[in-house]
Formats: sequence, C-alpha cells, structure tokens
Amino acid sequence: MSSEGKDQDAIDAYLKALQLDPDKPESYYNIGLIYKYQGDWVKSLKYNAKAYELDPQDESTRWNLAIAATALREWVIVRSAWKDNGITLDGESGPIDMYFGMTPVRLNPASSGEVVWATRIDPVRARIDSVPYRESGFTYGDIVLHDGAAVGYRKVRDKEYPVFNVLELFESSDFTTATATVEIASEDDLKVLEEVFSNSQHIFEDWTRSIRTICRQCSEGKPHDHHDDDLAKQWSSNRTLGIAVFKGEPVSPLFDRWQQLTSGKLVELDE
Repeated sequence: MSSEGKDQDAIDAYLKALQLDPDKPESYYNIGLIYKYQGDWVKSLKYNAKAYELDPQDESTRWNLAIAATALREWVIVRSAWKDNGITLDGESGPIDMYFGMTPVRLNPASSGEVVWATRIDPVRARIDSVPYRESGFTYGDIVLHDGAAVGYRKVRDKEYPVFNVLELFESSDFTTATATVEIASEDDLKVLEEVFSNSQHIFEDWTRSIRTICRQCSEGKPHDHHDDDLAKQWSSNRTLGIAVFKGEPVSPLFDRWQQLTSGKLVELDE
C-alpha cells in the first residue's frame, strides 16, 4: 500500500494488525518504515524502538532505529544501536565524526536524483565533497542523512561503491553554489585555475568533465560500460564550472588573476 502512495491506508492496516497481534514486531517495523520515508522522525523512532524491543536481532530494525535517532540527535540511542550492529565507534557519547570512507549519495531521490560524492562520517551521515547543482538545494560541505540500503552502485577503477538515497539535510555548510562558463584552451590553463583557487577557501568542479546523465535503470543499478565512455571525450575549450563559494566571499578576483596568467577567458559568472 505504501508504495502506491497510500501511506495512511497502510498505517491503518498495520494498526489493525496490531490490535489482533500486539506483539508482532513486523507491524511496528513497517509503520516505522513509512514514517521514516515521510521524515516523521519522532513517530519513526517510536515504532522502530518497539519493533527493536520485540525483536532485537532484526538488523533492519536496528538500522532504522539508528537513522531515526540520528535525525533527532538522540546520540545515546544512536550509539547503542550501532554497537548492537557490531559497529565500533570513537568516543563514549555525543555525535559521531569518524571516517567511514567515500560514497555516492543521491540527492532528492524522488525527483531529480542527482548523485554526488561524499565522505561518510558515520554509518548514515555523509559530508558532500562534490559541487551539486544549485537547484538541488544542497551545497558542497553539507552534511546529509542518508538511508542504510544501497540503491544502485558507482564504479571507480575496479571498486564498486553503493549509492545511498539522501533522506534530508542534516547540517548546512558555509558554502553557496555559483556557476561559471569559461573558455580554456588547454588542460594546463585549467591547472593554473586550480592553483589560483587553492589559495582561497573556494573550490570549483569542472562539470564538463565530471557530470554525466544516465538512465534511471543504470542510476539505481549498475551503470552500463558505455556511460563510463561518456566522460572520455576530447578536450572542449568551452567549459562549465560549479563553484563552492565560501561565506559569500567574492570569486571574480580569482578569475581576474587567472586571466592575467593564461589565455583563458571568463565568459559568464553567475553568483
């Protein structure tokens, strides 16, 4: 029922099932699952906690309990749930800020489905390392809460990375997103721009090189080999850059400096 958009009908059905069998953990779990995807974290925590009480051996329940508790900043519950999942954490209390490796995350999975790279700081939170499209509502450095189940994979060299759907923005960064259209004659001029930016707190990403559009089937599964070929194009002098702008500090002086050092040209800057 829930998958058909009839969430309340599904919840009502599970509540009726609980009237007949009040100790059935699956009913509590399924209600908690619906509330998770609705972003109703108080109710999701409530029902997942009851499911966990009835069946502490169920791994999915423990993960959803930890996700809801993380959204609510209930760190005592979070740490207990991860411990029960066999995950070793630094420290004894408070938020978790560790290194769990890099991962692709899918922003706004119900709509645009943009996938960006991030660094996991705990099992269900990650800091965005890419420069997302401005329209996504996310920025470089944002910390996002993501789901625990993989929905697709991305391959870098010979290693596959699971893609996790973002559930919500957990903590905003100090960056905003700007875009620039430039004319760059060669890879060397692009490297000079990187050097100029390295002396600031801004960063940029060459979207012409890094962004590819793939079908939904590939995005939520394993991209076909031909999608990897999409990025191996001949050099194009007209390039689009995504820029993470730190705390509103001006970016244009960096391009002025770059144009003094190279034959590159700033065509348009949209801050």
